[in-house]
Amino acid sequence: MLRCAAVLSALLLGPALALAESAPDATRSAELVRMVRQDCGSCHGMRLTGGLGPALTREALADFPLDSLAAVIFHGRPGTPMPPWKAMLSEPEARWIAVRLQQGFPEEVVKAP
Repeated sequence: MLRCAAVLSALLLGPALALAESAPDATRSAELVRMVRQDCGSCHGMRLTGGLGPALTREALADFPLDSLAAVIFHGRPGTPMPPWKAMLSEPEARWIAVRLQQGFPEEVVKAP
């Protein structure tokens, strides 16, 4: 019975643990937040509520499959203004961004001079 619980726990926590293991460090996380807020915000709106590109809010992305969202970030959408970001991101970082977008993307922390 204990073994079944361990297997079930591993199955349920596996994706979360894999994401935690591939999570960027604090410095890179801050860089990614800034990139999304600034670069993605130029098309998707500075509050990510839409503009040239669609809204990237938690509500707008609620039914969007996580793997598909990460793929769009990494590979772009041919025939649209959405560029691939693979030159600036790793696939785990694209997935990290996708997860954060679906959770409600964090604000950029700006340090005082």
